[in-house]
Amino acid sequence: MDCPSITLSILVFHEQLATTLFSKMAMSNNVIGCINFVAVILSIPIIGAGIWLTNGDADSCVQFLQWPVIILGVLILVVALAGFIGAFFRVSWLLIVYLVAMLVLVILLVSLVAFVYMVTLRGHGNIEPNRAYLEYRMDDFSGYLRRRVRSSFKWDRIRSCLSQTNMCAELNQSYRMAQDFFNARLTPMQSGCCKPPTQCAYTFVNPTYWISPINTAADMDCLQWSNDQTQLCYNCDSCKAGLLANLRKEWRRANVILIITVIVLIIVYLVGCCAFRNVKTEDLFRKYKQGYT
Repeated sequence: MDCPSITLSILVFHEQLATTLFSKMAMSNNVIGCINFVAVILSIPIIGAGIWLTNGDADSCVQFLQWPVIILGVLILVVALAGFIGAFFRVSWLLIVYLVAMLVLVILLVSLVAFVYMVTLRGHGNIEPNRAYLEYRMDDFSGYLRRRVRSSFKWDRIRSCLSQTNMCAELNQSYRMAQDFFNARLTPMQSGCCKPPTQCAYTFVNPTYWISPINTAADMDCLQWSNDQTQLCYNCDSCKAGLLANLRKEWRRANVILIITVIVLIIVYLVGCCAFRNVKTEDLFRKYKQGYT
């Protein structure tokens, strides 16, 4: 076989190889674009979780975790859109922005997940004899959560917010008899704010009206209780503990969404790295093909 034939065969081989590689890379980038579109859709439940937290009984009065979750959800939406556009249209600089931003988001999200897990690790309720509901104490919670309600300035605002809810008034409509009330599954805030602590040994009249015993020295909260429907036990440490228990429950639920998001983001990030490598490889083969044309 002469040299011109060999040269022609090599050129044809390189042409076929480059065409095959371009086809595979285009398909790969299309798949990656679809995956990032899924990430765009997944950001909606994250934003929804933040909005859900703003409507919770506890979180509506103590607004802290809602905004980080909402902001992270919006950022994931924006970054996923950038990744979708960068992968689908093979925009190299946009993929670089996407990869850097996604790495930062993954680090922030992992940090937030770890933070929420640590501050909600403690805070289980305490069982009292002949009661279906639990009692809550401030010492059961992490120092960070206790600091959220410790100062009188913070608590005055929170107490005012709690007193405007119907969580205590609805108990009077649901429970008439003492035994029915004692067998009720109260929320942590209802247990802590709407009645005196069980150890105070108050006598039940209705869920928000109790007769004081002769000796109320068992706990400082025993002295804080008031039958005034605007006061009740809103000044009690048990009310603060009940609020923290509600926060803990709501935050742990939100943390499940964050954990799922971290896993998905890591997968999307790794696929995004492959997309960036494919775009760079495509540029290399384009130059390679032009050199043989």
